[in-house]
Amino acid sequence: MAELWFYHLERASIEDALPELLARLLDRGGRALVVSPEPERLTSLDARLWTFRDDSFLPHGLDTEPDAPRQPVLLSHETRNVNGASMLFCLDGADPGELGGEEPPPWERVVVMFEDADQRSVQQARSLWANAKKASVPVSYWRQSAEGKWEKKA
Repeated sequence: MAELWFYHLERASIEDALPELLARLLDRGGRALVVSPEPERLTSLDARLWTFRDDSFLPHGLDTEPDAPRQPVLLSHETRNVNGASMLFCLDGADPGELGGEEPPPWERVVVMFEDADQRSVQQARSLWANAKKASVPVSYWRQSAEGKWEKKA
């Protein structure tokens, strides 16, 4: 059963927080699928992942490109695991699909990231949390400290 982690962004934007999480995952040999229903978000992330550090970039691609299955980080508008990702990142209210059913999901972990200023995403995260708890899906809630470090709160 996949773990479901909620990242509540109160200080940083998704474009600022996500690259660091992806970099850590890639350093451990993992692969990621990043899903958003908003095309503008995917375009913004595509640009950001090339430039988020002066000395490096994150190898990635869009699911509309021919070599999508080869990408260690794939940006998509749907939750199809075409790149063999171990982690799914859901942004902007993207639906992670069934996590507690009889058929296990292909992910080891699902990360739901939501910005505090986006009340629609906050409400969707709360609903997803409640449904996951009812289905006995393991959940964790993370917030950033004043120093910018992630702290597990629940």
